[in-house]
Amino acid sequence: MRRRQPAALLLIWTNALTSDRVRVATEPVRALSARRPAEARASIASVGSARRSSGGVGMQPDGPYRFTHILGTCQVGKAWAAIDAQGRFVTVAVLDAVVANDPRWREAYSAMANVLAQGPGGQAYTYADFSAPAPWVAYPAEAGPGAEKLLRALGVEYHPVSPGPDAPAPVSAPSRPVSSQPASTPPHPVSGAPHPTSAPPHAPWAVQAGPMPEQREASTPNPVSAAPSWDAPTTVTPAQPVASAPLSPAAQPAAAPYDPFSAQAPRIRPSEPPKRRAGVWMGVAALILVVALGTGAAVWVLAPGESAQPGPTPTVGPSAFPNGAAVNPGLKPWAQAAPYSPEERALAIAAPAMVFIEAVFTGVLRETKSNVPLSATPITFKRRCTGFVVNASGQALTNGQCVRPAEDATRERALYTLGRILIEQKKLTASGLDQYVRTRMATTSFTGNEPGTEPTNEVFGQLNVARGDLTADPAAPVEVVRVLPVDNGNLALVKLTQTNVPAVELNTEATLGSGTSLLVLGYSTTDTDFRAATYTLQSKSVQVAGTANQGAVAVARINGDVGIYSHGGIAVDTSGRVVGVLDNDRAANGGANRALVPIQVVTGLLGEAGVQGGLADPDRVYRSGLDAFFAGRDAEAISRFDTVTKSSPTNLLAQAYRQNAVDRARLAGEEPESSRLPAALLAGLAAALLAGLVVAVVVLSRRRSGR
Repeated sequence: MRRRQPAALLLIWTNALTSDRVRVATEPVRALSARRPAEARASIASVGSARRSSGGVGMQPDGPYRFTHILGTCQVGKAWAAIDAQGRFVTVAVLDAVVANDPRWREAYSAMANVLAQGPGGQAYTYADFSAPAPWVAYPAEAGPGAEKLLRALGVEYHPVSPGPDAPAPVSAPSRPVSSQPASTPPHPVSGAPHPTSAPPHAPWAVQAGPMPEQREASTPNPVSAAPSWDAPTTVTPAQPVASAPLSPAAQPAAAPYDPFSAQAPRIRPSEPPKRRAGVWMGVAALILVVALGTGAAVWVLAPGESAQPGPTPTVGPSAFPNGAAVNPGLKPWAQAAPYSPEERALAIAAPAMVFIEAVFTGVLRETKSNVPLSATPITFKRRCTGFVVNASGQALTNGQCVRPAEDATRERALYTLGRILIEQKKLTASGLDQYVRTRMATTSFTGNEPGTEPTNEVFGQLNVARGDLTADPAAPVEVVRVLPVDNGNLALVKLTQTNVPAVELNTEATLGSGTSLLVLGYSTTDTDFRAATYTLQSKSVQVAGTANQGAVAVARINGDVGIYSHGGIAVDTSGRVVGVLDNDRAANGGANRALVPIQVVTGLLGEAGVQGGLADPDRVYRSGLDAFFAGRDAEAISRFDTVTKSSPTNLLAQAYRQNAVDRARLAGEEPESSRLPAALLAGLAAALLAGLVVAVVVLSRRRSGR
């Protein structure tokens, strides 16, 4: 009896199913089985020819899996082992794209997958894509060879592919559960155009990085050009009737099948790294070190040697004045201006000629009509200001109102002094002092011990640092020679009893235009008790802000001052020459000492008195000593300052600068010469860099020539 064709067996089995949906799904298979054997063989032959033109059985299919190797082949497709994106093992039955171009084969393929899934104990698939160019169906690996069953169920010869010689030992299928569609739930049959029966997984698909190596087949399949034998017996029945009994477990082979998903050993061995040429580089490093040391040693030998002994300290003869620590000239130019600047030099030139002036007035305040004294004791008050010496004989200029004020100014000052005494005696309140003075100004007079006589007036002068209420040494009496009225310049010519005192130099051609930069000098104090306060010279950089008339004199206004006791002080240029005298600015609030009486008024007063201003020999030597000091010629400066201190001992700045020159010369003598070590190190480093550069060029040249 002639055996039934596999397609006919499939038709008989599918007719036994009771589901209409299954019956509809198997119509394409029935259509294929109804074809004449010759047509079927021609169709299979055309498929085989197309498969040869598409690259054979070794090409890896497209799909959302990482295909590891081929499990088996047939004339219309292949069974693959693969891994999904979650690392689960699957078997995938792939219908060749050329075969799928025939819509009847595509329908038969999808219908058979649905039939196997819907039958009792059927083979449910996990995912499928029946509309892909090469349709595929994926089965979980733990459910058995689902891909092989599907291909065998199509009625074509299936040829398993044995693992290669390098394949690892078989292992059991993974035991992890598959989170995809369960096997018991059949997918929807495809009744129209094929489409995937389940949704794609949520995680991204794993993609194989490169093509898989071809797997060798255990047996050669039938040539694809030959038509398959439809009446040949099949080794595996694609599906069993519903009433048939399942296979006995004893019939299964004892040996475990080859596990296609077992881990594979690495087949690519890394090449050994090239051997390092340590000896060559050690030699290069040693060469560079030798060159550096040799160059440094050569520089060390050829450089001039250091002096074994420091330079000699300039020798200075004994002197009768104290050392620098005990000298206190009052004003320290190096502290009030930038060191070694023109401003410091200008202050050093002018400061020794400055003098502190204190005028003492004593008299009796009386009622004008009755000559009755307002106080049982005489009233004494003092006025303090600044002056400057114009020649070595001790003649000086100061503020006129300071040493010989007007009668009304003297009376007003005496009333204020008496009012403060009454406040101390609790006979007058402090708030009533101004009213007391105003009411008494018109009814009192300030006289000597007898009515109609002048009050006594004594003037004292001090050089350098001064102290108030001092009438003995170092304070010296001062004679008032001539006074200019307030509206005519407010200057006074006085004569010190001291001689051989430093003098200033007058800049008789100076003009005080707006914006001119000057230095002002005057005495000031920070003590709260003015009676015995200590007064020192202060300086400040100012600028001319404009001009104004004070009486008959056009004065220059400046933008700063150095205190209330600075009137009678001076303004100097950067050469230390006097260009103006400080006075009260009557237009300013509070009468600050910000008015400059021009130098022409000074020279006019000296001319009227027959006084010649100018520098003496000690002044010139002192200035030449300053020139040497600021030029760094310490020995010359020390010698010249020695000469000045002998002839003009009151010039304490000469002593201070002499000590500064001695200290600077000592420091210069003790300072060692510059060491040769930095030069040697730099030379060695330069040689090492040069040698390294040469070696690098040679190495690069050899590498390029060896390519």
